[in-house]
Amino acid sequence: MALKQLPKQDLADLRELVIDRLHSIDCSAATELMEYVPADTILTLAAPPDNDTPQVSDEPDSQRQRHLRLLYTVAESLAAETDAEPTPYRFGDGLARFGKWVSERSRHQWQQTTLLLSFIGLTLVRTLVLVVLPHRWRLTSFFVHIQQAGLQAIPIVALLTFLVGAVVAFLGATVLEDFGATIYTVDLVAYAFMRELGVLLAAILLAGRTASSFTAQIGAMKVNQEIDALRVQGIDPIEVLVIPRLLALLIMLPLLTFVGIVSGILGGMVVSVLSLDISTGQFLRIVQAIPERHLYLGLAKAPLFAAVIAIIGCLEGFKVKGNARSVGEHTTSSVVQAIFIVILFNAIAALFFMEMGW
Repeated sequence: MALKQLPKQDLADLRELVIDRLHSIDCSAATELMEYVPADTILTLAAPPDNDTPQVSDEPDSQRQRHLRLLYTVAESLAAETDAEPTPYRFGDGLARFGKWVSERSRHQWQQTTLLLSFIGLTLVRTLVLVVLPHRWRLTSFFVHIQQAGLQAIPIVALLTFLVGAVVAFLGATVLEDFGATIYTVDLVAYAFMRELGVLLAAILLAGRTASSFTAQIGAMKVNQEIDALRVQGIDPIEVLVIPRLLALLIMLPLLTFVGIVSGILGGMVVSVLSLDISTGQFLRIVQAIPERHLYLGLAKAPLFAAVIAIIGCLEGFKVKGNARSVGEHTTSSVVQAIFIVILFNAIAALFFMEMGW
């Protein structure tokens, strides 16, 4: 009989409910019964005068005694849990938990860093092998990734950098106008895109667009056991999957950086011509007067960023465990890591160039 279906008067007549009207009961039903009848009441009903053992007989066939024994055991357990005092909070416990969390995160980060360095070394070794044995180059895969990762990204890189260049020029003109130096807006836009923004925006776009693509592609192959099939056939997955992607980005990111620099300067020129009364010829003459080394410094960072994006994207793909959820998690991780490391390396390079006076 379901407890919720019992009449209210049955709940009041506890002895009839617990003993006489129950045909069978287990631990789950006994626990549910405690929601309607306090555990202390059950203990009072079933316990002997000395409150030591339940009032049960030695007759094994006594259904009443079996019910009492079970109810007493469950009620005693629940009463003990209710009476137990909560463990007081201690400041040292919080420090211990925090220290354990820091230790686990540090160990995990060290393992991931070691794995990344090992993967970089393995990729370099395989690249040197291909230099010695050029007949093993995967040219078809190489040109496919040049098209997918580089050529198809040109429109979005050009559009984004053009808009950012226009915004930088507008904000720079707004500030410099108070000092009567709006003409220096041209230098602001040109220096910013040649040294920093051109390569940084192109690398961030490539990290979000291409690193995620690399991780998803290799991760899907890992789920479908295609990578295991390559190893069974004696084909090195690094040579087939990683090196063509890496070389494609090493070639295409400098090109995308140059496109971003040109588009950003064009965006600044549009704002300067329309809002600052600076002619196109004057704008171009100022840009031409900027030393070329600033352009070369921006382009020099592109191969480093390309290697970071390709290696992280491929490594996260190889980390996929074998299900669709893991593919999504590692795809997200590859984008976050690639963008973070690109920005970090760009900041370090900027400080280094500044200290060197370049």
